[in-house]
Amino acid sequence: MELTDLAWPAVAALPRTTPVVFPVAALEQHGRHMPVFTDSLLLGEVIRRVKQTPVAGRCLFAPLQWFGNSHHHTDFPGTLSASPRVYLELLKDFANNFLVHGFTRMVFVNGHGGNIVPLQQALYELKQDYRQNRDVLLLSITYWDAAGSPGDVIPGLTQTQMGHGCEWETSMILRLNPSLVVGDIAAVPEVPFGKGFAPGSRAWVMPDRSEPGHIGNPSAATPEKGESLFEFFATGLTGYLERAVGWDGGWD
Repeated sequence: MELTDLAWPAVAALPRTTPVVFPVAALEQHGRHMPVFTDSLLLGEVIRRVKQTPVAGRCLFAPLQWFGNSHHHTDFPGTLSASPRVYLELLKDFANNFLVHGFTRMVFVNGHGGNIVPLQQALYELKQDYRQNRDVLLLSITYWDAAGSPGDVIPGLTQTQMGHGCEWETSMILRLNPSLVVGDIAAVPEVPFGKGFAPGSRAWVMPDRSEPGHIGNPSAATPEKGESLFEFFATGLTGYLERAVGWDGGWD
């Protein structure tokens, strides 16, 4: 169900256990070869495919929110970003608009790595406000984590994780709209992921890691890989939403 298609009485008539799905992404630089709207385009396509499955009829989908937390990309012109605290409060308000009307299941579907930490913190803080209500289910999932590693089932992938303007994202844009990819992909150099002081966590901005603004191996991208990735991620996200619909109140 599309929130944008409904009048308010139709929303009011929905079961309060209907999962409300909030797709959230970004508008930010993706290297010299990819459009700044990459994250939102890709998440939009994954969501479009999920909406073609039966579970979509049991969820309420809010419009995709393209404004994300992308301050680590602002050295590159064209990036639009909300600061982490502003973004965190925005996410809380999204959920609260439904929680105050008694809806109990919120699912944020994320399409940008920089949103992960503020999104998790927003839901953690929100849960404190509803700590006595065991019926409230606050979830976040990043679409490329929904089904495990695609490298286990998609042949030919050179990357084992999502990068930035990388083999995976470039492949999906090639499948979605190849005219948005700039120049000869075969000539785009690989930018290694690096270790980043793992297993610890290092604060960084993109120029610390990449001069052109991408991370990974775009030259290995193909539209065929893109189709397989879309199918893999949409299947994983569909299964996750089915879990949200079927939640029995336990520690799933």
